[in-house]
Amino acid sequence: MIDKAKNLNDAKAKMENALAYLDEALARIRAGKANPRILDGVKVEYYGSMTPLSNVANITTPDAKSIVIQPWEKSMLRDIERAILASEVGITPENNGEIIRLGIPPLTEERRRQLSKQAKQECEDAKIGVRNARRDAIEALKKAIKDGMPEDVEKDAEAEVQKIHDKFIKMVDDALAAKDKEIMTV
Repeated sequence: MIDKAKNLNDAKAKMENALAYLDEALARIRAGKANPRILDGVKVEYYGSMTPLSNVANITTPDAKSIVIQPWEKSMLRDIERAILASEVGITPENNGEIIRLGIPPLTEERRRQLSKQAKQECEDAKIGVRNARRDAIEALKKAIKDGMPEDVEKDAEAEVQKIHDKFIKMVDDALAAKDKEIMTV
């Protein structure tokens, strides 16, 4: 017989994973302010293997409109520059021989709308993940009835799954609202 608590914990863990993925995805959407996390997806070839940029350089934001990348080895400047150009960051790096500077351009109204739309899509994907976790949990509970779980226990567990689902959907909506505000703030 399926344990009710284990089923609820599994569903909650899947929903938390969807929320964590959403947090990562929203961090990569730049909103006109310098944020080192927009470089999280950039990988650099370092001694034959693809390595995250943060593992080969120091990344700082001296002000709200620029990001400074200081490689630990000067020989990495070209590779880092190439990796940034090849990535989806969309910013041309400036190399002065010691550091790489990324100037964050101000966003146009059209670009803000595109970013807002992208954020909404990421949130919708997270909601789908949360809904799938709820569906899987409810299906497991329905199968548990056949294995001998009392129906009233199953219905109570279903209600708990729904409460957890509603809480996570609200968290996704709150994350979207915060990101949307950040994007649309000039």
